[in-house]
Amino acid sequence: MKIHEYQAKELFRSCGIPVPGGTMCASGDSVRDAVRALGGDAWVIKAQVHAGGRGKGGGVRVVRSPEEAETAAREILAHPLVTAQTGGEGRPVRCVLVEQAVSIRKELYLSMLLDRSTRRPVIIASAAGGMDIEEVAAREPQRVLREGLDPCAGLRAYQIRRICESLGLEKPQLKQAASLLQALVRLYLEKDATLVEVNPLVVTEAGDLVALDAKVQVDDNALYRHRDVAAMRDEGEEHPLEVEASRHDLNDIKLDGNIGCMVNGAGLAMATMDLIQYVGGERANFLDVGGGASAESVERAFRIILGDPRVRAILINIFGGIVRCDRVATGVMEAAKNVDLQVPVVIRLEGTNAEEAREMLNRSTLRFAVAGTLREAAEKAVALV
Repeated sequence: MKIHEYQAKELFRSCGIPVPGGTMCASGDSVRDAVRALGGDAWVIKAQVHAGGRGKGGGVRVVRSPEEAETAAREILAHPLVTAQTGGEGRPVRCVLVEQAVSIRKELYLSMLLDRSTRRPVIIASAAGGMDIEEVAAREPQRVLREGLDPCAGLRAYQIRRICESLGLEKPQLKQAASLLQALVRLYLEKDATLVEVNPLVVTEAGDLVALDAKVQVDDNALYRHRDVAAMRDEGEEHPLEVEASRHDLNDIKLDGNIGCMVNGAGLAMATMDLIQYVGGERANFLDVGGGASAESVERAFRIILGDPRVRAILINIFGGIVRCDRVATGVMEAAKNVDLQVPVVIRLEGTNAEEAREMLNRSTLRFAVAGTLREAAEKAVALV
């Protein structure tokens, strides 16, 4: 689960990571009062959306008066923010973060995430902060340090020294850096995070370390342990159909194609989407109905897929391991009657009682095209579209 920058900075404050003073504002009217309360002579107005590249898209502005702050906030809130991560339609901005401006001497990059290749957390550090770290890693990999952590031993003193050296920190910042790194690790582990990122982490003109930006993502499967983080979920930043799916314990991710996918099991769903693309089609979604694939879950999945007006065909690919294929076929036929299908459906069932299931579907008067193999199913779906 993603959270907004202002929420991530609340978590930073709670564990002792220094951040600028700031206030979240949902309207231009409140911004003028916010900058006056913060004090100083310069502030930053930052759009709050779940996407990176906000500065390049005009979503981050430096202002030098309360009037200028209000004007900038109104302009940001009035239009969708378009960045490299939002697509052409952009994201509506419903609130802004108003922060005290910081005098910057140096910009650094620091993050912690799970390295799946080594199966352990890793800290990534670079002196090239404020830039796209992927580009830096591709062009100048020597400027990016990856420091793996032993989950049992935690962050060791020699690792802190190595990270500080890679960041080019001077003696006055070393103690601050050690405290900040330990807090970063503590936050990552205690909140079951999948990512904690600071870009940029800055050295101010006064020589202090300050997290100028904050990004935190938490494992959805651990949210039951973190009610404070779960309360930070902003459903307005998610696709409405994805939100609806989550309410019914279905996993759905919207894509840009026109062939809806209903599959049981994430691995099978990925293979299905890959093959649709391989034979020339475009996937409209990733939807995993789970191992059971009951009539009720299939009906809900149908309604979610059909909620996308771009869908022109549906491909159902179910492996009958936990549940028999004939029961899946019965559930699909019942669900299809209830949702009044107006698009063709291709079904491929494999596993226990698959032959009986295919016979049942072939006898049905509903608009089903039954396939024997996954490739045949993908080709039929593409042809129907």
